[in-house]
Amino acid sequence: MSTSVHIPKPLLVAVDRKARALKISRNRLIVQVLEREVTQGSNWSQDFFGRLESAEAGVEHAAEEMLKTIQGQRRSKKPVGL
Repeated sequence: MSTSVHIPKPLLVAVDRKARALKISRNRLIVQVLEREVTQGSNWSQDFFGRLESAEAGVEHAAEEMLKTIQGQRRSKKPVGL
């Protein structure tokens, strides 16, 4: 099945370089990478995100404070609006 995705130029150049090195097509490389990602999943434990969603007292406030501190310490870029 055909589809269309937009890949940033620097990433596409890197993909083409890797595909050439492996002597496979760009399409085959992308399919292999997607298959690997979908079948292996992530390294996060199954309940990791569920635990993040829990409403433990103070966790949300602590996360907001941490984000403000991190954004306030950035030197090379302006804080990202989240």
